[in-house]
Amino acid sequence: MQKDLEKNFLADFEKNQNIAHKICRIYTTNQSAHNDLFQEITIQVWKNYPKFRGDSKFSTWMYRVALNTAISLYRKSTRTVKTQDFSDVAYKIKATDYDDTEEVQLKALYKAIHQLNDIDKALIFLYLEDKPYKEISETLGISSVNARVKMNRAKEKLKNILNP
Repeated sequence: MQKDLEKNFLADFEKNQNIAHKICRIYTTNQSAHNDLFQEITIQVWKNYPKFRGDSKFSTWMYRVALNTAISLYRKSTRTVKTQDFSDVAYKIKATDYDDTEEVQLKALYKAIHQLNDIDKALIFLYLEDKPYKEISETLGISSVNARVKMNRAKEKLKNILNP
């Protein structure tokens, strides 16, 4: 049973690990913080994986766990990252590098996104991932109408930051 859980987790996580990298890119400003947040997201997704019921797609569920992890980790004024010893675990996760060197315009967008509040960051991130409002509202735990209103306000803020 445990081996099946680990096997399923690895398959699901490796298919969707770019979600974690993208969230790390939005919520961090350097590679060290990116790596720390990626590790924390990985741990939280693994810890909560047995609770994943399949009511939604794995990617939607992972967005929610990853965003909640990023938001709560970086809201704390004293940033203490709890680590877990993986040496006794029978699997290893291969993290692929997230390369953004050719993305000059994307860097400007990330810089602008960093200036938004945590909820607006999450909204813009999910919007950029082409998620429908229904999925955005489910991921953030708000109504679809509220997601649309907040999205329009976040877009307006982003537009003002990029074009002062």
